[in-house]
Amino acid sequence: MADREHPALPESLKLRASVLAEVRRFFADRAVMEVETPLLGTSTVTDVHLQSFEVRTHDPSQLPLFLQTSPEYAMKRLLAAGSGPIYQIAKAFRSGERSRLHNPEFTLIEWYRPGFSLADLMDEVEQFIMRFLCRQKIPRYSYRELFRKHLNLDPHTITLQELQRHSDELIDVRGADLDATDYLQLLMDQKIEPRLPDNCFVYEYPEAQAALSVVAPDADGVPVAQRFELYVDGMELANGYFELTDAAEQSARFEGDLARRRQLGLPAVPVDEELLAALEAGLPSCAGVALGLDRLLMVLGQNRDISDVISYPLG
Repeated sequence: MADREHPALPESLKLRASVLAEVRRFFADRAVMEVETPLLGTSTVTDVHLQSFEVRTHDPSQLPLFLQTSPEYAMKRLLAAGSGPIYQIAKAFRSGERSRLHNPEFTLIEWYRPGFSLADLMDEVEQFIMRFLCRQKIPRYSYRELFRKHLNLDPHTITLQELQRHSDELIDVRGADLDATDYLQLLMDQKIEPRLPDNCFVYEYPEAQAALSVVAPDADGVPVAQRFELYVDGMELANGYFELTDAAEQSARFEGDLARRRQLGLPAVPVDEELLAALEAGLPSCAGVALGLDRLLMVLGQNRDISDVISYPLG
């Protein structure tokens, strides 16, 4: 592991520079425009699993600002304003996240494709990965398929009580006030992810995990989230959505998040009204994805800790 008081080794710096240059060539070849959006905002995400850094100034009349956990909301405002296909190489910030795979400050490659379906975007993410890694065609598995295969349960229809019982039998469950999403994520992390192939897409997540994606019936008629995650070498590398464009539905989800935050004793955060206004004005039908640049560099450099690929990681 790199010494956190010193910058990453020169080889890591050179690898990052070459990857960034290739990322820009990839999108230039496809006429996807690079954009920049603010790192500071007056609102932030409501997601109970993401905690933002709050920034205060010396001016008591100034509302608190937040370092953005991703550029998603601002990029959707650009899409609603008619930007067309766009991408961004952006710094993102998430409080309380420090592990082998997490640093509080990290880099995302995020892009949006108007007119793309979720399958179209998975195809393009696959092409992106093959630009950097010598991989064969990436297999795709539904979330239900994996839970049925490895745990013999249906994550879309199981009751909370049954899920609690299964979890108690299979893993060491700690903490109170866990909901179905918490249990499923624990089972996914501890029992399914270690059994995944070297690279694969997982799609059709439970409705409760939709976040900012569309919910639609699957082949069995069960409502599922139209989103995917890409795993490479057992590590989540990308998270993609067929994007929700309904302002009323998005507002209701934000309110649901805030209610859950109150229940868990988490701080309330201001809702991004500008995003809701952009959805109301008309976000084009599109698919979008965020891919972790630092984690991609870990795969390319065969590093086990994110500290090894970041110039000055936080301890």
